[in-house]
Amino acid sequence: MTVQPLANGFCFGEGARWFEGLVWFSDMLGEAVHTVTLQGEMSTLALPGHAPSGLGFRPDGTLLIASTKTRQILAYDGETVSALADLTDLVPADLGDMVVDAHGRAYIGSQAREGGVIVALDPDGRATVMAEDLSFPNGMVISPDGTFIVAESTARRLTAFTVADSGALHDRRVFADGLDGPPDGLAVDAEGGVWAAMTLAHQFERITGGGTTALVTDRIDMAGRTAIACALGGPEGRTLFLLSSTDAYPERLIGTRLSTLDAVSVDVPAP
Repeated sequence: MTVQPLANGFCFGEGARWFEGLVWFSDMLGEAVHTVTLQGEMSTLALPGHAPSGLGFRPDGTLLIASTKTRQILAYDGETVSALADLTDLVPADLGDMVVDAHGRAYIGSQAREGGVIVALDPDGRATVMAEDLSFPNGMVISPDGTFIVAESTARRLTAFTVADSGALHDRRVFADGLDGPPDGLAVDAEGGVWAAMTLAHQFERITGGGTTALVTDRIDMAGRTAIACALGGPEGRTLFLLSSTDAYPERLIGTRLSTLDAVSVDVPAP
């Protein structure tokens, strides 16, 4: 696999998504959301006063943005940004990553190292805690068979849930344990394989559910850079977009512009 540079010059990229021919991602320390074309042209949505992280799109195209420290969910309709929900009373720590299901329901992680939770925000505005006692819940995906998978960074594992028709998460179980490093952002492919950013291992790995032992089918070495987040997309769904930085701890990168967005072709496409 050959990693190709696509864009740089931003502070700390997170929450990568592919939508309508563009790569979207948060610049958490740069208080912005960026979009990048396949030719590397970058545009910026400024979010002063917010440190954005998780992103997700509702079926109507509305972009949802997790504002980490304000613990709010923002909505961007293509013209204006508005506060959609305040989750402060439901969460024990700052917000992190997000995934939005086909019904427009958003799942948002609150990144406590112990006692982390996942909150579901329904299209009608109702917010409910759906999972508790997680170890720094980070990247989240919903696989083609409907399995909900979350990265527990400090536990170095991927945890799976079954999603009820109501959106509730139940039947908690281990998807993959004993990972090579703390997992951050996730992306899922058409076969249910999960690409995970392995921060301190400096690589991206494709993992299939193996329970107590992670089954790694592919590795992408980042030459010492910290793997942060990834997304599957491109014209045929076979491009894996990679966000990386020079440090796993954002506070050490304030004022820098050392994060990069790269791309690599993979065999199994997006769902």
